Amino acid sequence: MTDIHDTVIISPKAKIGNNVSIGPYCNIDGNVTIRDNVTLVSHISISGYTTIGENTKIWPFSVIGSEPQDLKYDSEKGKLIIGANNKIREHVTMHSGTKEGGMLTEIGENNLFMVGAHIAHDCKVGNNCVFANNATLAGHVEVGDWAILGGLAAVHQWSRIGCHSFIGGLAAVTRDLLPFGMAVGNRANLEGINLVGMRRRNFSKIEIDEVKKAYSILFDKNDLEFKKRIKKLKDEKFKLNSAKIITNFVSVETNRAYVSPSEI
Repeated sequence: MTDIHDTVIISPKAKIGNNVSIGPYCNIDGNVTIRDNVTLVSHISISGYTTIGENTKIWPFSVIGSEPQDLKYDSEKGKLIIGANNKIREHVTMHSGTKEGGMLTEIGENNLFMVGAHIAHDCKVGNNCVFANNATLAGHVEVGDWAILGGLAAVHQWSRIGCHSFIGGLAAVTRDLLPFGMAVGNRANLEGINLVGMRRRNFSKIEIDEVKKAYSILFDKNDLEFKKRIKKLKDEKFKLNSAKIITNFVSVETNRAYVSPSEI
C-alpha cells in the first residue's frame, strides 16, 4: 500500500507506483515517475522528466532531476532516469540532461551514492558503483560498472571511468581511467590495478594476469608513442574477457588522454 504524508506536494503530472512511501515535506514537481516500492524518507525535491526505479531509497535533502548547472542550458526538457535498487543518501544532487549530451542523464542499478555526491547533466553511471561522501562528476562523464569513487573525488567533464576501477579520496581525475585502474592524487596518477576490487569480485588469477599484461603493454616505457602501444594491445591474443574490456575501452575515439603512472 502506498503511504504519502499529509505535507507532501505532488504534481498532477506525476505517476506514483505501488507500495511507495513518501515522507514529510517532499516536493514532487513535474513529469516525475516513481516506480513500485520506492522510499522517499523526507524533505526531498524531485522535478523535471525524472524516473525513479523500483526499490530505490532516497534520504533527506536530496535534489533529484533539477535543471543542469550549465550556462548553455536553454530550458530544454532533458531527462534523468534512475534504475532499480539504488541507495541515494542525504544531500545528493542529480541533474537532467541537455541537448549537447543527448538530453539524458542515466543511472544504472544497485548503486550507492553517499552523502553529498553529485551527478551532473548528461552523465552515465553503470551498475554496482559506490560514490563515497561528496564524490563529484562534472557533465558528460561515463562511469562503468563496479567503479568506486572515494570521498571528495572529482571527475572532469567528458572523462570516462572504466569498469571495476577505483579512485582514491580527494583525487582529481582529468583524463580517462582504464578499466580495473586505480587512480590517486591531484591530479590523479595511475597507481596500478585495482587488485582488491578484482579479487573481491572473484576474478580468476588468469584474468588478473591478462589485465596486468594489458597494462604492461599500454605503459611500456620503451615505446613512447601511445598509439603504437594501443595497436600492440589490439594485436595481442587475449583469451579472456577482462583484458578485452581494456582493449575495447582504448579503441573508442576520445578527446581525452589517459590517467597514467607518474613516471610515464
